[in-house]
Amino acid sequence: MNVALTWLYVPGDRPEVMAKALTYGADVVIVDLEDAVAPDRKEYARAATTEFLAEARTVPVHVRITDEHDVPSLVGLAGLTGLRLPKVTHASDVHRVAARAPDTALYPLLESALALEHAYSIATAHPAVRGIALGEADLRADLGVRDDSGLDWSRSRAVVAARAAGLAPPVQSVFPDIRDLDGLAASCVHGRSLGLLGRAAIHPRQLPVIERAYLPTPREIGEAEQIIEAAGDGVGALALADGRFVDAAIVAAARRTLSLAARHGAF
Repeated sequence: MNVALTWLYVPGDRPEVMAKALTYGADVVIVDLEDAVAPDRKEYARAATTEFLAEARTVPVHVRITDEHDVPSLVGLAGLTGLRLPKVTHASDVHRVAARAPDTALYPLLESALALEHAYSIATAHPAVRGIALGEADLRADLGVRDDSGLDWSRSRAVVAARAAGLAPPVQSVFPDIRDLDGLAASCVHGRSLGLLGRAAIHPRQLPVIERAYLPTPREIGEAEQIIEAAGDGVGALALADGRFVDAAIVAAARRTLSLAARHGAF
């Protein structure tokens, strides 16, 4: 199974947009029942999403629920791959959804200072948790952060919690300006430097920019191949021909780089 790098949000009250989203090349489509849907459209969105997911889909589809009351209508649907849980603050929030949605992959979203304080306990709350991520718009408002760099500590906190919990690196939050593709690319490069992996998008035009930013570069692939070749079957520390010191952790990182490149056809 490919490592997911691109996650495309679509509104849950637009069935025609949901269907078309499957054709844009995103690794995962996220049907949104929360922020993208007006309060008076929630019931319709839930019904439309249930109908859309009644059959299996060719692309993994997650649903970002409004709250746990959305869950019963979604459980067991052939096209549902996972649930994204907004505004989680405690492990108990995850437990309640997990009880209603057995055998469903869960992705809690950390959107407040309190959630960040509990990041590791949320990440390890239940075996069904497959990843965590930030909800940066709400988090920015909660923290009173004006400049984007003010969220870097929060991003790093999520990266550390996910790693400590044995989860995949968090996915970077959406970039709201769909016209500024250069800004998106620069933001992705920065997110990648913090340890994030992949990014959510709100428009199909953002998808190729995100994928290019998060795929290993030819230089990174070449360096990883060098490390793996030098390491051979050994597990101890070694020095490369250029004098760089390499240990087991660096070898493991090189293997992850090559795996990501291979799964996305970067070779």
